[in-house]
Amino acid sequence: MSDQSQILISQEQSFHDQFDLKEEIGKGAFSTVRRCTQKGTGTDYAVKILNTKSMSERDLHKIEREVRICRRLSHPNVVRLHASIKTDGSSYLLFDLVTGGELFEDIVAREYYSEVDASNCIKQVLSSVNHCHENHIVHRDLKPENLLLSSKEKGAIVKLADFGLAIELDNDRPGWFGFAGTPGYLSPEVLKKEPYDKAVDVWATGVILYILLVGYPPFWDDEKEKLYSQIKKGSYCYPSPEWDTVTAEAKDLIDKMLVVDPRKRITASEAIKHPWILNPEQAASTIHRQSTLDGLKKFNARRKLKSAIISTMFAAHKRGSSTSKKKISEEDSVTTIIDEGLVSQDQEIIRLTQELITSITTADYETYTKLVDPHLTAFEPESRGCLIEGLEFHKFYFDNFAGKAQTHTTLLTPHVITLGPKAACISYVRLDQTIQPNGEPVTRHIEETRIWQRKNGNWVNVHFHRSSFGK
Repeated sequence: MSDQSQILISQEQSFHDQFDLKEEIGKGAFSTVRRCTQKGTGTDYAVKILNTKSMSERDLHKIEREVRICRRLSHPNVVRLHASIKTDGSSYLLFDLVTGGELFEDIVAREYYSEVDASNCIKQVLSSVNHCHENHIVHRDLKPENLLLSSKEKGAIVKLADFGLAIELDNDRPGWFGFAGTPGYLSPEVLKKEPYDKAVDVWATGVILYILLVGYPPFWDDEKEKLYSQIKKGSYCYPSPEWDTVTAEAKDLIDKMLVVDPRKRITASEAIKHPWILNPEQAASTIHRQSTLDGLKKFNARRKLKSAIISTMFAAHKRGSSTSKKKISEEDSVTTIIDEGLVSQDQEIIRLTQELITSITTADYETYTKLVDPHLTAFEPESRGCLIEGLEFHKFYFDNFAGKAQTHTTLLTPHVITLGPKAACISYVRLDQTIQPNGEPVTRHIEETRIWQRKNGNWVNVHFHRSSFGK
């Protein structure tokens, strides 16, 4: 793909000499995406502006890999990279301007939706995946958020986006390339830390197909370990009544895609030739699936809520601390990236949280200050709905109340959401067992959420939320 020549980009001129920047479309940890217009032609593109000055060597290598991968791809169902322009401290990546929004959001707005429509959608996804695989690329993060529509017009084509986790697999041999992806779409071989290859994309596409047919995922649990156990066993089913009206051909394709053994899993090129994909008019049902649309609305709402909760907490921390340069996008909040040591990172976050709570119950302010950011922000009942910044509010508690009673604390069902190598969110139920000075035992049940961030090589708690005094 000769991206530079096709839109006549000059590397001798600056980006701003060739393009006019327009409105912001999105924002990430190190980047901003804006619409831009090429001077002279009037053609619109989406430009991803990367602040390379603030990036580590590792992050720069990841960007170079993403650019290299995108340049290998040219397909109607893939968001295309047209050019890249480098300047001192910034890189500008010019992509297709995709204006139709997410596929799943478009589907729920339709008045009519059937298996034939689902077949058409998944055919386009499989076509994009097959193109990647033919070019020895593994996407590794197939999920609804990365399936976009080219425009808002009826019949707009599906485009696969975001190759930030994609890898090159030129020898086509399975290998261990790190734990990366989004929890509900991870394949059994990745969870088992076994060598993997292109088959991980087929598994994720199978999960997407399942959702497209009934509006909920095949594997689901609020506890990550239980979710992963389901996936590793390939433990899914077709519950009645919603699956009663789905054709046997559709279920057959899902069964071939969600095979635990990747060597026995259908390939993308084989899946495209499946009767349900190849001849949907004959193999797929034309019955309107209102229950699927209703289910998808709930599914989309859960996805957006999860994103909003994390984004809001980070926004609160940014408002509370002018020194914080960390920016977490909505996309970051729904993606778990566990490269090399992230499983142990989960354990580290749990350990630090336990240590932090122990410092509170034992009135160990010195340890507490080592584990929290000086600009810590907090929402808690004691603040009466106000966002608290800094440590003065908490120091009063240490000086006057903490440690007065014997307390034993247990963290129940800790759940860590990893937001990359430098940020994590943990939610848990805190069970406090206290012996009052009069000898009376009291037990409190408290739900808490904490945001941790790695600063100068150390993890610190930057925000926490507690909604009640406990039950």
